Amino acid sequence: MRRAAKAWTGIIAVFTVWVAVTVTSIGVKATADQEGVVRPQPRAAATPVAPLPPATPPHAALATGTGKFKATLANGQPAPGYTGDDVCLQCHEAQGSINKTPHGRAKNPRTPMANNGCESCHGPGQAHVDDDDKGKILKFGDTKVDARTGNETCLSCHTKGPHALWDGSAHDARNLACASCHSVHSPKSAENQLKAEDQGTLCATCHRQQSAKMRRASHMPVTEGKMECSSCHNPHGATNVKLLKVGNWINESCVSCHAEKRGPFLYEHAGGRENCVSCHDPHGSPHERMLVAKVPMLCQRCHNHSRHPPTIYDQAQLNNKSNRMLSRGCVNCHSNVHGSNHPAGKTFLR
Repeated sequence: MRRAAKAWTGIIAVFTVWVAVTVTSIGVKATADQEGVVRPQPRAAATPVAPLPPATPPHAALATGTGKFKATLANGQPAPGYTGDDVCLQCHEAQGSINKTPHGRAKNPRTPMANNGCESCHGPGQAHVDDDDKGKILKFGDTKVDARTGNETCLSCHTKGPHALWDGSAHDARNLACASCHSVHSPKSAENQLKAEDQGTLCATCHRQQSAKMRRASHMPVTEGKMECSSCHNPHGATNVKLLKVGNWINESCVSCHAEKRGPFLYEHAGGRENCVSCHDPHGSPHERMLVAKVPMLCQRCHNHSRHPPTIYDQAQLNNKSNRMLSRGCVNCHSNVHGSNHPAGKTFLR
């Protein structure tokens, strides 16, 4: 009972203090109002301002063909050294087809046509107009122009995505120019502005051996149009040797599609774990499943010890009329050659 009485006494004391503070604050406020204390008034609503007229986009002059670019003076004339697209098209009429390509979309501020037009890539053209013989302009594909000099212009914009690893890549190390594969003014492909109708035809101009393999009996479905070279490779650079698009080695690229061969397996085939191309040719082969050799000769390249399993052609097997001669294939029994998760799968049996 004494504890309850003390608790109620504390509550009553707190309530008394709160009432006293409230009454005091009300009295101070009333006194301040009577003495004419100036209190801050609420801010008046801002007067509405008429909206400014829309600014002219930087590509408007290009869209109308007036020849005004970002490299202009205050009076709208081209800056010293620049001429404008109208002057370029007086001689290079055929190159006007660039307006039908992604580079010619003036409404896109990232394109050359939305900046300085032709001179965004070829450089200021006044010296070229005054004296063409001096060649004071960048001509892509010209034998006098180093490949890397021309590539620097392309890489000034194409620095992200698949082009990020171009510097130091296999094609860059061989001084391959962007203009060797791409055409800005007269592309023949529907995508990527290639100089050929499709990737396979373009890549075959250099990679003839791989192109020939794709015409073998068992091949990658590139010739049927189901795949492209870029389905596996990134021609602009990669973190691996073969410019593979996925992973850092061949197996990671293969299992990105053939997921059932990924594993992990309780029992792994050492040859497959090391490299898929130990048994398969990724571009094409005269043997089924794109094997580099026909079974059982393919298996016997590694399993070359005496008797079973490899030597089914020796005299002992022929005399005994072994059933291993049937179809002459190791995979007749050892069908799980990529790996097995069965407790008794050490021999990769069916």
